[in-house]
Amino acid sequence: MVFDIDMIKGVYAALPGKVEATRKMLGRPLTLAEKILYAHLSAPTSTPFERGKSYVDFAPDRVAMQDATAQMALLQFMTAGRDKVAVPSTVHCDHLIQAKVGAVQDLATANDTNKEVYAFLSSISDKYGIGFWKPGAGIIHQVVLENYAFPGGMMIGTDSHTPNAGGLGMVAIGVGGADAVDVMAGLPWELKMPKLIGVKLTGKMSGWTSAKDIILKVAGILTVKGGTGAIVEYFGEGADSFSATGKATICNMGAEIGATCSLFAYDQKMADYLKLTSRAEVAAAADAVKEHLRPDAEVYTDPAKYYDQVIEINLDELEPYVNGPFTPDLAWPISKFAQAVKENNWPEKLEVALIGSCTNSSYEDISRSASLAQQAIDKGLDMKSEYTITPGSELVRFTIERDGLLNTFSQVGGVVLANACGPCIGQWARHIDDPNRKNSIITSFNRNFAKRNDGLASTHAFVASPEIVTALAIAGDLTFNPLTDTLTNKKGEQVKLDEPKGFELPVKGFAVEDAGYQAPAEDGSGVQVIVSTTSDRLQLLAPFAAWEGTDLKGLKLLIKAKGKCTTDHISMAGPWLKYRGHLDNISNNMLIGAVNAFNDKTDTVKNELTGEYGAVPATMRAYKAAGLGAVVVGDENYGEGSSREHAAMEPRHLGVRAILVKSFARIHETNLKKQGMLGLTFANKEDYDKIQEDDTIDILGLTTFAPGKQLTVELHHKDGSTEQFPVNHTYNEQQIEWFKAGGALNVIRAQAAKKA
Repeated sequence: MVFDIDMIKGVYAALPGKVEATRKMLGRPLTLAEKILYAHLSAPTSTPFERGKSYVDFAPDRVAMQDATAQMALLQFMTAGRDKVAVPSTVHCDHLIQAKVGAVQDLATANDTNKEVYAFLSSISDKYGIGFWKPGAGIIHQVVLENYAFPGGMMIGTDSHTPNAGGLGMVAIGVGGADAVDVMAGLPWELKMPKLIGVKLTGKMSGWTSAKDIILKVAGILTVKGGTGAIVEYFGEGADSFSATGKATICNMGAEIGATCSLFAYDQKMADYLKLTSRAEVAAAADAVKEHLRPDAEVYTDPAKYYDQVIEINLDELEPYVNGPFTPDLAWPISKFAQAVKENNWPEKLEVALIGSCTNSSYEDISRSASLAQQAIDKGLDMKSEYTITPGSELVRFTIERDGLLNTFSQVGGVVLANACGPCIGQWARHIDDPNRKNSIITSFNRNFAKRNDGLASTHAFVASPEIVTALAIAGDLTFNPLTDTLTNKKGEQVKLDEPKGFELPVKGFAVEDAGYQAPAEDGSGVQVIVSTTSDRLQLLAPFAAWEGTDLKGLKLLIKAKGKCTTDHISMAGPWLKYRGHLDNISNNMLIGAVNAFNDKTDTVKNELTGEYGAVPATMRAYKAAGLGAVVVGDENYGEGSSREHAAMEPRHLGVRAILVKSFARIHETNLKKQGMLGLTFANKEDYDKIQEDDTIDILGLTTFAPGKQLTVELHHKDGSTEQFPVNHTYNEQQIEWFKAGGALNVIRAQAAKKA
């Protein structure tokens, strides 16, 4: 047993009293999110928190880290002055395995290539009381769902798709590594009290429609920004009608609408999943407090009174969706997708179809897809596209192999990849004849930004359910609609695919020989964590310098980013993942994907010291060598996407002092604050246009830096003229202390030293 049943029972023992106190304080019925949030306050309060405005200190029940982000988080934790983590924590080795040939060979290659990093993560986990999931054990979110998630709990994870655990009724939020360090060090975790978006589900899905189609439709409604600063809570009889893993799929992809997290109420489907994953004790404990793990009845009756926004979806009428290309919120119902492909001149030929990943690798997903693969065999159809399957965990992989599903995929030419993120995060050595040729792929993953999966700007990536992905792979054509169209089989006959069939849970139960878990040492005091001074993969951290105590003047403009600038643009994944534990080396990818507004090129900016154009990181290193700071200017929703704190640490390391944008994505703004950076927004968004390529920039008002008080930016143009405009910030008193100290970790270290 890897989960902590005593901790869970403790949460449930306190829950009724905390819910009742919250109900009295607010003077009204409660949503589920409110019950969980207020139950996890780090200190009692008699004052309600204002949604979207009040900063709140929470006490999460656990922390989960994936290997790429865990490196930097644990390098920081090493300097925090603690002997052991304060809350249950785990590390999951899932990001560093590249998909190239197949599961066995790719895993062996990863173990060899990443030997130094895995040894570091294993030993530091052993030392500080952290559970360690070895390479091949599975993707962090699937493993958490199978082992740790529990209804009514709260966790944070160093990956933006941490909300996957909402499928089991848990408030699970993606954060940067510095936030994880805070919680592991025993400090409260700070979050602006989220707004609440209610999604009422009526009816019941059938046929080709799956849970993935719900979130694809919601993404089309809310867009990539519509959920920012909000928890999306799904409710209604429709929400209780489908599986816990289907719920997890929806919560997982809530990251694509910017949601803080997504959430479902505890129901029988969750109880069934808990029992079949060896957690009957958790289900029994949850059943005893079930009324507190669901919204109050009045919320169902009149949801508009309790949510900031309400969306209604009738599952009886929902059809499958395909979203993309280049953004996960461009939503097309399958009945209109073929027309969209033709009208937009997207490549109709489907070259690769990929199913699985943390979003859609449940037994239900795999069994429904396998039923279509079996139809291809039975009806004399070939798989026209390259087809890959990524199991989410060793538990799922072993079970689907036992039940013959992997053999079915093998018969149609499917390639089973390692239990890891792989192509979903760009860890894919794709084979293509011409990387510049426009081409189409489709996945059951969550993200489809340009270059996300294979690093190729020419690839048009679409997102759909595993069933639709598999059907289109059989057809090899994006314009094929499996609900209405026929295919020509080997005999020249016209055949139609039947609706996919599957099982929510394996009839014989789950099985596994070695799940891949390593428990930490009882006493880690004697464990040595060795980081070589000559390593190019790992580098011990030095504290960032404290604020000088003055306004920041004479800053250079590093880049004025145009349009979408995600954390993938700021700090790419793929081949750069190997440097996630070496801040200086990975800083060579800083902002190389951002588009320069002055020349519409990537990784080409003007060096004001030489007048020449060059790479963004090299230009910033030149400014740093000259003792000059810099400013990065950006557009809307700057830093959307992955939770990677490297996107904040790299500019901090190289000497960028402020990021000035039209608006921030939540996680990235917090990451900047944690690293002692200034994250500022234009008070008037049109002031973005005033920024000129040769500007020198001053940031004024820092000596009286205070919550709610604007700062001033002064531009010194090349022609000698100047102009000023106000800028906004969302820093509270604690965050201003982080800025002054040079970062949150410096504050933690000082506090630990005082206690010692």
